[in-house]
Amino acid sequence: MNISITLIIIVITVAVSLSANSKPELYSKLLFNPYQVFHRKEWWRIFSHGLIHDNNNIMHLGFNMYVLYSFGNSVESILINHMGSLGVVYYLLIYIGGMAIATLPALMKHRDNYSYNSVGASGAVSAVLFSMIAFAPFSGGIGIMFIPISIPPLVFGVLYLAYEKYMEKRGGTNIAHDAHIYGAIFGFLFTLLFVPDAFMNFITELLSVFN
Repeated sequence: MNISITLIIIVITVAVSLSANSKPELYSKLLFNPYQVFHRKEWWRIFSHGLIHDNNNIMHLGFNMYVLYSFGNSVESILINHMGSLGVVYYLLIYIGGMAIATLPALMKHRDNYSYNSVGASGAVSAVLFSMIAFAPFSGGIGIMFIPISIPPLVFGVLYLAYEKYMEKRGGTNIAHDAHIYGAIFGFLFTLLFVPDAFMNFITELLSVFN
């Protein structure tokens, strides 16, 4: 029986997150701190922060892994069915690339701010979610929590980005909304630009809505 890459990522992330939550030194070593990345060249933090989550909020870890499980398997299957073993490489590029790209706003804005820290796989998960939207902008639907309706994936994506942009401008939270936005845009564009036939399929679905 083949174990999906998505499941492996989830198991590793949950294991490292729970372990780091009880080990402050490890937690501190893995979190994303732009100052230490920029001034001390601790570049691994760009990726390692996605393996740990807010140790005071287990829902942070649970929600990210739920969304990844919900959409990651679909993206992984599409890529593998379409590209064979190369699809695994593309899937990892989407996930890991989204994780790294999501740190860019904070890296530039807070590179001299020693007290700024960030954790979580939200940027990577957003990249996977928006990769799915790129594959199927109007096929099926995405449900909104606690609301008994589903909406076209592309419409959900637009609403998601609008909400994250609003919350970023509003401020007052400990959530890196800009990371969600950058991760989402990366996953969407990477899929359309580098996955064969994804762009044409997107255009075909888009045009079918107006025909």
